[in-house]
Amino acid sequence: MDILQLIDRLEELFNESKAFPFTHNVVVDEDRMLELIDQMRIAIPEEVKKAQQVVAQRDRVMAQAQEEANRTLALAREKAEQLTHKDVIVQDAGRRAEQIIAQARADAEATRVDADNYVVETLMQLQDQLARLNAQVSNGIRTLQEEQMRKAGSPSSVATSVPEKIEK
Repeated sequence: MDILQLIDRLEELFNESKAFPFTHNVVVDEDRMLELIDQMRIAIPEEVKKAQQVVAQRDRVMAQAQEEANRTLALAREKAEQLTHKDVIVQDAGRRAEQIIAQARADAEATRVDADNYVVETLMQLQDQLARLNAQVSNGIRTLQEEQMRKAGSPSSVATSVPEKIEK
């Protein structure tokens, strides 16, 4: 499952939670919360794998661009050597070979830049998603801990905790 869908489900769980009167605290279905957290633990490594695949794809694209540039350079050199045997054509061939080499280098660099930009953008999106997820999980943990501390501190915590468990 996509990490963003899991975050949406976590937010939905929070929105469906019952509020405690006169506080900013809510009661969250523990089983559903723990299930979502487990799914997130599974999904996050998947997102990291996707990012690694993007990096691997970038490396393949760069290798292909380098190979194409090398092939183009070899063709340009071969063509230049063939043309050096002719007096009048030698100068034209040299200029054309340099143009081909320059174009091949420019194409390879443009491909490298595009691949790097794509990887940076994808990794930044992943970083943003992970930061939002981390903040939501931290807020959920903090809320649950505050709820536990509040229950532990009130003398009627035993009486109020039993009906809550029955409602679940």
